[in-house]
Amino acid sequence: MLTISCSNGLPYYLNHVLINVICCHIDIIQTSTIADNVGQFEAEDSKNLERILREASMAEKTVIVTMMNQAYADLNSTFDVFLEGFQVGDGTEKLLRHVLVVCLDERAYSHCVEVFPHRCFLLRTTGIDFSGERLFTVGDYLEMMWRRTEFLGSSLKLGYNFLFTDMDTVWLRDPFPRLIPDVDFQIACDRFNGNSSDTRNYADGGFKFVVANHRTIEFYNYWYESRLRYPGNNEQDVINKIKGNKYLNKIGLKMRFLDTTHVGNFCQRNWDITKVCVMHGNCCIGQDNKIKDLRQVLDDWTAYFSNGDRAREFRQPMNCWRSLRRQYNKERG
Repeated sequence: MLTISCSNGLPYYLNHVLINVICCHIDIIQTSTIADNVGQFEAEDSKNLERILREASMAEKTVIVTMMNQAYADLNSTFDVFLEGFQVGDGTEKLLRHVLVVCLDERAYSHCVEVFPHRCFLLRTTGIDFSGERLFTVGDYLEMMWRRTEFLGSSLKLGYNFLFTDMDTVWLRDPFPRLIPDVDFQIACDRFNGNSSDTRNYADGGFKFVVANHRTIEFYNYWYESRLRYPGNNEQDVINKIKGNKYLNKIGLKMRFLDTTHVGNFCQRNWDITKVCVMHGNCCIGQDNKIKDLRQVLDDWTAYFSNGDRAREFRQPMNCWRSLRRQYNKERG
């Protein structure tokens, strides 16, 4: 047993568990399996996270990670569309057992455990309310995105590979066979120029596969610290600024960009329904617009895959595109 001196004169005890101590200065910390790697989590949260990662992981310690707040968790919202995609996709339902849902507020967590028990983790952030809808680059959106990057970096330190997917995606086919082998970090892009090694591809942070090793851990540290060099930028903006830096070559990071043929998005103008594995509802403003167009993707997919309409193609996400046009016109005055 270790006694820890606190500023209020009261003793606290630590027995191979990292605890969150309020109003105390911890002089000595007895490390445990997870304490070294996720010191920012409270002890019970850390144990819960490690358990969920262990239960959700595939044989090679790979998990599928997504995040949501209350705005994504409401009834008939993005979370419902996300889960439905796995259920109607071609060979995707089996992947649900490997999904970890990271919840950013209490209400999102409560809803998650109701509909998707045993795979929900509450990520606490002191002093910030992440529950409402977050528009791109507005308000606490930046804090939320950087909290995400920090959490994913901590997962790497625990030794887990992850495929991170934004919740505003629908999985229609298993994307794992389409991932590039022997790569440390691979990420989707809004538009693909045909060369997976070309850093001129614009990275889309909403879908990425990362292998846990010393190179990716160092990269995530560098990425997170780079927010200080580029204040007011979200994590996607920053990775697009640093992806060609010499430092990444120095640490030996192997980065690749994923073909939009297989990981599609709403920034594109057309898609091949016979090849798309994942569709990302980006380039969109407003949850209602996003949900309508993602459901349209599911309707088109169901007609093609389940009902045998082989002539069916994906319709254009007009609700999302109109939302961008309205925003553009508003900004022009």
